[in-house]
Amino acid sequence: MVKLRLKRCGRKQRAIYRIVAIDVRSRREGRALRKVGFYDPIKHQTYLNVPLILYFLEKGAQPTGTVHDISKKAGVFMEFRLNHQSKFN
Repeated sequence: MVKLRLKRCGRKQRAIYRIVAIDVRSRREGRALRKVGFYDPIKHQTYLNVPLILYFLEKGAQPTGTVHDISKKAGVFMEFRLNHQSKFN
């Protein structure tokens, strides 16, 4: 199973997180399948590759709580719902 989770980068006391698609059994700093964005909690900056996130969500990837909140603020789930509805109509 694949999860969308945060991977810590940066230096001590200056954490920056990459948002990655990674196998559930891998550790936090393990090898990612794909990088799909980043999050800087200090500067409150985010970058999300929305088409890639939508691709992984359609394939059944589960976001962690924090990644879910970040994606929700960016409107990713709104697009996911719209794409999902248009396929069934």
